[in-house]
Amino acid sequence: MVEHSFKMADAHLHLDLYPAAARTAMLEQAWAAGVEAVIAVSMDLASCKINRELALRHPGRILPAYGYHPEQAAPDDDALAALLAWIRERAAAGEQFAIGEVGLPYYRRSSALAAGVRLAMGPYIRLLESFVVLAAELQRPIALHAVYDDAATVCDLLETHGVQTAHFHWFKGPAAVVSRMIASGYYISVTPDVAYEPEIQALVAKYPLELMMAETDGPWPFEGPYEGVTTTPAMTADVTGHIARIKRIDAATAAYRIRANTRSFYGI
Repeated sequence: MVEHSFKMADAHLHLDLYPAAARTAMLEQAWAAGVEAVIAVSMDLASCKINRELALRHPGRILPAYGYHPEQAAPDDDALAALLAWIRERAAAGEQFAIGEVGLPYYRRSSALAAGVRLAMGPYIRLLESFVVLAAELQRPIALHAVYDDAATVCDLLETHGVQTAHFHWFKGPAAVVSRMIASGYYISVTPDVAYEPEIQALVAKYPLELMMAETDGPWPFEGPYEGVTTTPAMTADVTGHIARIKRIDAATAAYRIRANTRSFYGI
């Protein structure tokens, strides 16, 4: 971990997936380390409710994002209707939130294919479209899980429904889609694997700094210098340091721009 004196924001964190007993201490350590805010993304309705309660306990520090993570079985119609209704209730109450994490099940589909099973994509595309439509309706930023072959499909849906405030977290994808995303003004966020993954380093070199954020996707564990280290929001300092090195700018400049991007995109 690097020593620094600049402020940070974690643009994508699964706060509710940390042990409940450890959350408060972890957040206090993050605030003390210079993390100003985190975006707490959700897995399902139960996850949304936990993140909402955590945001209420830390006003101005935690922005919840409500959605349904695609790397799991798609919800049935009743469950989806209940989730969408609950999100609309939060909007009607004037609460601040984003939409996320939503997207397409690239890794679930890949695992199924490896096992000789073809995952039906129709339910997942319809699920994602319901959240893209909701983001447009409520005029909220959307946090997306969309990598490799799925990214072009997601771009199509965003364009169809006129959603421009889109954030592709931990993005990986082909050059043509990267160029398309840049032209559309879509944001990406970079995780600690920028320290050791050439694919991510190449993406950082190409993507404009003004469309970039830093994230940890905690509690997801990382490799390389982070082997065996618990993932926390303070690791965004390392992310910004590596971005600065790749972009050949000083760390303070990179940190200021990345923090400003996150605050502007999510309105925090």
